[in-house]
Amino acid sequence: MEGLPFLPGNSFRDPTKNKYHRSHSLNYKNGYSIPTLPTSGIGGEPIMYNQLSEQELDELANFNPTLTYGQAKQAPPEDFVPAHKAWDKKVLRFNAYFKQTVHESPAEYFRVRPVDIYYYLEDDSISVVEPHVENSGMPQGKLIKRQRLPKNDQGDNWHWKDINNGNNVTFYGKVFHIVNCDQFTKNFLESEGLEVNPSEEMPTDPYIEKRKDAAALRTYQTPSAFDKTKQFLEMDRKVLRFYCVWDDRDNMFGEMRPYVIHYYLVDDTLEVREVHTANDGRDPFPVLIGRHKVPKNRYNVESSFPAVVMELSDNEIKEYYTPKDFKLGTTVPIYGRKFLIYDCDNFTKAFYYHHFGQTEFNSMDVNEKVKQLPKMEIPPYNHFGSLEDSLQSCLSLIPQPPKKDFIKMLENDHKVLRFEAIMDSVRPEDNGRRFIICYRLADDMMTIYEPPVRNSGIIGGKFLERTRVAKPNSAPDQPTFYGPQDFYIGAVVDIFKHRFVIVSADEYVLKYMEDHKSQFPETTIQTLRDHLSQSKAQKDMIKGGPMKVRRSPGDLDILVKQVRAQLKKIAITDKTRVDEMFLRYNKDRSGFIDAANMRNLCRSLQLPVDDDVIAALIAQCTSDPEGKISLEDFRRFVESS
Repeated sequence: MEGLPFLPGNSFRDPTKNKYHRSHSLNYKNGYSIPTLPTSGIGGEPIMYNQLSEQELDELANFNPTLTYGQAKQAPPEDFVPAHKAWDKKVLRFNAYFKQTVHESPAEYFRVRPVDIYYYLEDDSISVVEPHVENSGMPQGKLIKRQRLPKNDQGDNWHWKDINNGNNVTFYGKVFHIVNCDQFTKNFLESEGLEVNPSEEMPTDPYIEKRKDAAALRTYQTPSAFDKTKQFLEMDRKVLRFYCVWDDRDNMFGEMRPYVIHYYLVDDTLEVREVHTANDGRDPFPVLIGRHKVPKNRYNVESSFPAVVMELSDNEIKEYYTPKDFKLGTTVPIYGRKFLIYDCDNFTKAFYYHHFGQTEFNSMDVNEKVKQLPKMEIPPYNHFGSLEDSLQSCLSLIPQPPKKDFIKMLENDHKVLRFEAIMDSVRPEDNGRRFIICYRLADDMMTIYEPPVRNSGIIGGKFLERTRVAKPNSAPDQPTFYGPQDFYIGAVVDIFKHRFVIVSADEYVLKYMEDHKSQFPETTIQTLRDHLSQSKAQKDMIKGGPMKVRRSPGDLDILVKQVRAQLKKIAITDKTRVDEMFLRYNKDRSGFIDAANMRNLCRSLQLPVDDDVIAALIAQCTSDPEGKISLEDFRRFVESS
């Protein structure tokens, strides 16, 4: 049937086949799937055992079938496999070494450095790799990258046939001696008909062997049981404090100076700090010896140790200071200075009690007899400038301004108590002169003014500049100044040999005294309250009732002319001001002002407001029987000559 097309009529049907279902490999039994047994194909019965005999099996094994028709076909040739596929990932490995010359070293002359030579069968390339050795101090790894290495000058390359155990190969001038290869390399070379030489041992490096022998003879010291971590956790921020003095009086210009020794328990270090006092004449350097571990004897070193070396390590120093070396009353030498410990703090005493069982802590008295220095005597006050300014020139070479009470100045800023006083003098011309005394609460200074009085012959104005006034008969060095409690109705104030009698005060003084009742006696407040109420009643009576003053007709005409002259000056300087004065008092906008408005106008201009003067002015302004003055009449009266 071979060679016939697969068409109807060209295939033969099996007459013994009676089952046409799709075969399956699993059956179900008791709910479980089990594989089916193979069947013979004839009858569908399973083959329980081999039904062929031993002879039939041998014949089947040696039977060479032949075609019934035609000659037997030749076997097809094998497929071509390229080298990069056939030898892919097949590498020959050889163990070798090379010797490196060491110059300028008395301990070694050469080193033996083992390497691995990899031969890649794929493309006949070779790479040389040196295994990494920890802490070798030499650059190791890939010595020669993968490439074809030249064998000679004729252009030949190294081949795997040239590499064997015991042979020397030269790569770029460096000779490698091969001592061994792996099992795959050995099997490959033997399969190719090469005899593999016996392997050799890798030689050892003489310098490394020498170091191993020295390490075997090295002695080790068992570490102490002291745990630094435990010391840090338990002793952190715990410091022993010792009070000591350095007595250097044996030397020229020496003295006994106080110091403090701090011993840090966390790392057994100490520092020495200097104690400074006011005006001791020393530079403000707090630390004399910085914090570090201090040896007991720095110069107790081996004689072979060079003297020019200033830094010492733990190998040279034999013993450091510990808490056992510090006791009260003992002298501790630190870098050539002898410190006498005379006291310690409470924590240090508790530490020595718990760790060393010490119970007695007797402090020593190291204070010297201080020489009595002459005290500075303040000279008497010479009355030049204020007492505070003169005192500052005695306290320092460069006088500083005296300190002020800024809180008092801020709380009492712009607060002034004003009193009216008359001068009590033996001179008739000074007796009865009126003054205004202004007392500033911010700085306790006072100023005296004298209101001007016409035809008195005395020029008014400022009588006393702002200054602090001391009470009479007070000490010049510690004077007692006048305060607000010294000013009340009827009080006699002696200011620079001038006597003043307080006769009145303004309403702010009463308000201030009532707000600060704790500073003033109740009688003083009540006296001032009665006086102000009486004065106010008199003013109201004078303001409301008629003011009658007897004057001659000639005096009345002079006053009226002076009033008209004053109003005319206003009209000349500013004509609009005349209308503004009229309209200001014409509040009802009726176009007329009466006698009361005229009196207020004259009072605002500080002109006489007597009834006879006002009546004469109204008579000259208007002829109205009710005394009403219009704007035109007022203009005519002011502008007329």
